[in-house]
Amino acid sequence: MNASAMNLSAKMLSPADVLAIKERHPAAFERSLVKRFSVVLCVAIVTLYAVYVSWFFAIGKVVSEGNWDIAGTYLADWISYEVRPDIDFRTGEIVVEFPKFSPLGSNPDPEWITTKSGTVTVKEKSNDDMTQSKPASSGSFMAPDASSGGAELSFMAPSSTATNMGSNEAPSKARDSNLVSTQKEGINQAEIVFSKTAQIIVTPSVVTLVNGAESVVLDVDPLDETVKPRDVLPEWALQKREGEKIFANFGFAGRAEVRAKEVKIMRRFFGWENFFFDTNSHYWGKPFSEVASLAISGERISEGQSNVSLMLDNFLNNAEWQHGDVYIKLLQTIVMAFVGTLFAVVIAFPLSFVAARNITPNRFLNQILKRFFDFLRSVDMLIWALFFTRAFGPGPLAGISAIFFTDTGTFGKLYSEALENIDDKQREGVRSVGASPAAVQRFGVLPQVLPVFASQALYFWESNIRSATIIGAVGAGGIGLKLWEAMRTNQDWENVFYMVILILIVIFVFDSASNALRSRLIGKQQS
Repeated sequence: MNASAMNLSAKMLSPADVLAIKERHPAAFERSLVKRFSVVLCVAIVTLYAVYVSWFFAIGKVVSEGNWDIAGTYLADWISYEVRPDIDFRTGEIVVEFPKFSPLGSNPDPEWITTKSGTVTVKEKSNDDMTQSKPASSGSFMAPDASSGGAELSFMAPSSTATNMGSNEAPSKARDSNLVSTQKEGINQAEIVFSKTAQIIVTPSVVTLVNGAESVVLDVDPLDETVKPRDVLPEWALQKREGEKIFANFGFAGRAEVRAKEVKIMRRFFGWENFFFDTNSHYWGKPFSEVASLAISGERISEGQSNVSLMLDNFLNNAEWQHGDVYIKLLQTIVMAFVGTLFAVVIAFPLSFVAARNITPNRFLNQILKRFFDFLRSVDMLIWALFFTRAFGPGPLAGISAIFFTDTGTFGKLYSEALENIDDKQREGVRSVGASPAAVQRFGVLPQVLPVFASQALYFWESNIRSATIIGAVGAGGIGLKLWEAMRTNQDWENVFYMVILILIVIFVFDSASNALRSRLIGKQQS
């Protein structure tokens, strides 16, 4: 009976026939215990492993205690920036101060900060108090005109200890008695607008926070250094301990810290500040139409230099974004990957012929070279980078050496395995016409493996661009070092995002080009 007849007879079996077969051969139809509960066992094993990992790494504790507000702020910094003025009122008069390198320039006057002038009470130390606070020369044992009086010469006298360690009552009143209040014209109110529904009103003694329909009134005392809310704080305001500073969160619009002597403002805006030109540029703050007009037909801003050249110079030498340095470091990363990969190919190519058993029938040399390749590639590229950074110092030479060492081992292994899997018929055909050993390798081996060698070299070059970025962070040069410096020192993360975008663009371009070239090489080999 052929197979088709057997299939047909099987299809024609009635349920009674199937039941009869099961009764005659019950062992053939019984499933083992493992097979019956395999799904349950797999689910149980995965569940137990997940519970173990969660316990071992304390995932629940990390998630519960994580400061997700800070994480949100970091993510917002990728697409926005903050302006951070300080509203100082410690003397009784309000002073608006901006950081030295403010994104608003050297003389900022934003429209979202308004001030009101009026009569202010300024509290200053009296001249008598300042004179009394100076050490008396008559009691100093080192003074030229020191008195010879007994008690006055004893700077460790018990009486002085008693005076210094006197009663602690009412220190704030003592400070009040040493201050002189004067009235003058000055700024007595500042209003900071975060959005249409959020603002802060600051006076020397009262700070009012407004967020939507809710408002909070805070009494601030620069002398006692306390901040006291008059009512219960809402969810968007936080005070960790009584009398200390209060944090106010207005969402994406920004944040504020109300302290006893000042209010720190963090006002957020969409975009990247001063991306094209910094505050020292002639083009800073000008609209696009005016910049384009100056570049095309405007009068020269700088003698001996065209406006387009000046514009490009201001862009590349932007002090805040450092475009020119970033592009040089990015090019350095590409060159590091290329040179390291090229050197590895040049060294691994001839060594792979010695390591291949069918090319060099010497077991001792085969094993020595293969173990050498294993050693080079077993040490991670990051470890090699640390080693060569210590040897050569920070710079691209350490990165090139790390890529070269790691990829020499990888290429040697891949190339030798490719050589051991070639078709010997082509070698035999070339050898049969009396060709020399070199000609046999040239015409019988290389046409088979060269496309594979080239495609692998292209792939690793593209991959090494990513690796060069990582090892650059440990001092091996390139944009990785620049990226690490930006992450370590910058308060805003838009610079980091900018460099990450550039790296992704470069990797995408090289990946697309590498895939196209590899496809053509493999296609030629198959044809």
